[in-house]
Formats: sequence, C-alpha cells, structure tokens
Amino acid sequence: MALQAGIVGLPNVGKSTLFNALSNAKAQAANFPFCTIEPNVGVITVPDDRLIELEKLVKPQRVVPTTVEIVDIAGLVKGASKGEGLGNQFLGNIRSTDAIIHVLRCFVDDNVIHVDGDVNPVRDKEVIDTELQLKDLDSVEKKLSKVEKLSKGGDREILNAIDILKSLKAHLEQGKNARAFEVSKEDKEKHVNDMFLLTMKPVIYVCNVDEKSVVSGNEFTEKVKEAIKSENAEILFVSAAIESDIAVMESYEDRVMFLEDLGLSESGVVRLIKSTYRLLNLATYFTAGVQEVRAWTITKGMLAPQAAAVIHTDFEKGFIRAEVIGYNDFVELGSEAACKEAGKMAVQGKDYLVQDGDIMHFRFAV
Repeated sequence: MALQAGIVGLPNVGKSTLFNALSNAKAQAANFPFCTIEPNVGVITVPDDRLIELEKLVKPQRVVPTTVEIVDIAGLVKGASKGEGLGNQFLGNIRSTDAIIHVLRCFVDDNVIHVDGDVNPVRDKEVIDTELQLKDLDSVEKKLSKVEKLSKGGDREILNAIDILKSLKAHLEQGKNARAFEVSKEDKEKHVNDMFLLTMKPVIYVCNVDEKSVVSGNEFTEKVKEAIKSENAEILFVSAAIESDIAVMESYEDRVMFLEDLGLSESGVVRLIKSTYRLLNLATYFTAGVQEVRAWTITKGMLAPQAAAVIHTDFEKGFIRAEVIGYNDFVELGSEAACKEAGKMAVQGKDYLVQDGDIMHFRFAV
C-alpha cells in the first residue's frame, strides 16, 4: 500500500523532531524555520501484538510487520495559499498525502523560537486551516464557474451540482473545513471528491507538550480540545522531546522503565502510528507459515481477490478461493491443523469481505 500521512504545522512546533522519533530517516531538526525543505518520507513499522502471538505459535524463520509512510512537510507561514514562504511547495506536498498529522506546539520554552513570538496553538491551527481553506475555496470557485456555464439547458444534475458547490463555497468562507461539510455520499462522490480538497483529508491533532503534560495535557491542550470539538477529529498528547530520548535507547527494558516512570503504558510514537493506521482506513491480515509470518496492509472494505493482489497481482488475476482462519480461533487452538480439525477454517470466494486479523491462504491459478 502506498498510502501516506503528512506531518504538517508551523515552523518550530516539533514536526521534524517527531518525525525523527517515528522514522529511521533523519530529517534535520534545527531551531530555525524551514529546516525541512524537501519532504522527508519515512517508512514506519506498525506495532501489532498479534504478530508476537503468531510468532510464538508458528515459530517461523522470520516475522515481517506491516508499515505506513509518514511524510515530514516543510513548515507553512501566513500567505502560503498565495505563494508566500514555501507555500506552493507545502500545499503541493500535502495534496499528495492521504491524511494529515497536524502538530501543534503546546509547550513553553524560551530557547525554542516561535515564528509568531508566543505560544498559541489555536491561533497556529487557524493559520494553517485558513491557508488550506483558501486553496480549497479557489478549487471550488473554479469548478463552480465551469459548471455554471453548463446550466443553461436546465439539467437537474447540473443544477444540483451548482447548489452543492455554492453551499460548499459558503461553508469554506465561514472558516470551516471541508471535512465538516454535510452532503450525501452520492453527491460527495459526484461533485466534491474530484476536487481533492485539502481540508477534506482526515486529520489527527498532535499536541506537542512538555513532559509533565503527556498524560493529562495542560491549558494549551484544553483550548485545542475546545477548538476542534466540532471536527470529530482525534487528539493526542505527545512530547517530541521525550520521544527523541526513547528513540536512542537501545534496550527495550530501558524504554519500558522510562515509560513507566512517566505513567505511560506505551510511547507517544506507538499511539500515533496506531492512530495514523486507523486514520488511513487501513486493516491488517496475516499469512502464517514456518518460513514467514507476515502482516499485510489493506484498505478496509477490500474483497478477498483485492487483498490477494497486495501479495502479488497474479493472485488476484487467477484467484480461486481463500482459506481463512480468524485470529482468535488460531490463537485459541494453536495451529492451522487444529483449526482445520475443529472446522474453524472457512473456504471463501471472490465476494468475501476480508476482516482485520484474518489469517489467510490463497489458492490461485496462473
């Protein structure tokens, strides 16, 4: 799967520091604006405890987790929609991603310069929202102009499109993101999706906090919660500085002890990766054999032949059937053979909707 989530935010909010903690790729994390000029892409391993259990049972030669791509995008400034700063580059890079990780600075540190002089995460959010909305508004107005030229014939579908586009235009002009625009699924597919609007992308808000605020947040995070309550978006509290410290610890035991001292069961990076995976509407199925136990990424809603194609396109072309075992059944009974004997292996055809956690074996003919 080539789906990507882009990390965005104003300069010096901790984007590159967080990216470095997420990825083995090394984005420069310096105390000045635009330290990240080209988008840095990291291929991030997705933590999944189910792989650990399958490894114990199958004892394979190797275990291969699934991954998700994270892109660190250059910081944005006011006027980006008009080309200010790195605006055109920023907007182009974010357009190519499938979801947004919006990092907001929610800590005070006189040694880290804020581009606007003081810490105000809600203002920072509004700066980026406004630039994205202005770009989307431009896209909507261009499409509306084209559609209006076709309306002279009185075609109902065209008139409906005009109504929808005008409503969307008004929505954006009110400073609202397109993801909050209420429209039927059918009309969205017909008249909205083809514009690839920036504010239509799903988003996670990551509050970059100090060590004391990782668990419960602080006055800044409370203001962010209030600002996003109508967006139906997830919010995470993460300390990029702490994550950097964890990332350089070689011992797993040291990492666990460090997290326990902070009152955390898992790191912010792990929580963010899992949330990003969900945000991208992804699911996982497994193949399990003595040579390899492997996690495969699919988009939720895929049928068996499409899921097979993730392994190899020939699997979809020559798909015959899928042999499927539920993860819980496999763990409870301990092996593929035991699942077969207990009647827990199902033979599924081309219309089978793959479930997260399925353990699958595909039969196909070339």
